[in-house]
Parts: sequence; C-alpha cells; structure tokens
Amino acid sequence: MDRYFLEHRAKVLDLAAFLDRVDRAKADAADSDGDFRLDSLRGAIALLLDGESDRAKRVLDLMSDPSTEPIDAAPMKGATGAWDGFKTEATRDGETG
Repeated sequence: MDRYFLEHRAKVLDLAAFLDRVDRAKADAADSDGDFRLDSLRGAIALLLDGESDRAKRVLDLMSDPSTEPIDAAPMKGATGAWDGFKTEATRDGETG
C-alpha cells in the first residue's frame, strides 16, 4: 500500500476524469451512447469491484476478441483496445454491462 497507493489513486482519478468528459460530450454527440469501447470499460470496472480473483485476466478476456478466424478487412486503422462484440456477447451470456 505504501509504495503503490498514490500511483493507483492517480489512475483512478484519471479514469474518473475521462468518464466525466464522456458524460459532458454526450450532450453534444448522442452517438457516444452504445460505443462498445465505453461499454467494455464499464464492464471492466464492474469486474474490478465484484470481489472475485483474477481481475486482470478477466478484464483482459472481457476486452479481447475471442475469435480465432481472420477477418476479411480491418474495421479501422490501428487497434481499438476493446472488442466490438462485447455487448452482444454479454447479452448472450445473460450478463449486464
């Protein structure tokens, strides 16, 4: 705790500031609702708070595309950092997030 608390406190504050900016931006652009990246981030936060072990693995699994077959073309240049099938997969598994 003594060594790492302040570092992680800063990360939590950074995340809170990001979510505040997203909330303010929603007033200007309704298309931010339902963004799979934000949905997966919220799902990851829920995993952090559920009290279960292996949080890092479960968050990585949640944000990663589980498919093994290559796709025909990338949807965008560069990585998105989250899987665009997150919401569909969570809904199919009966989870919320």
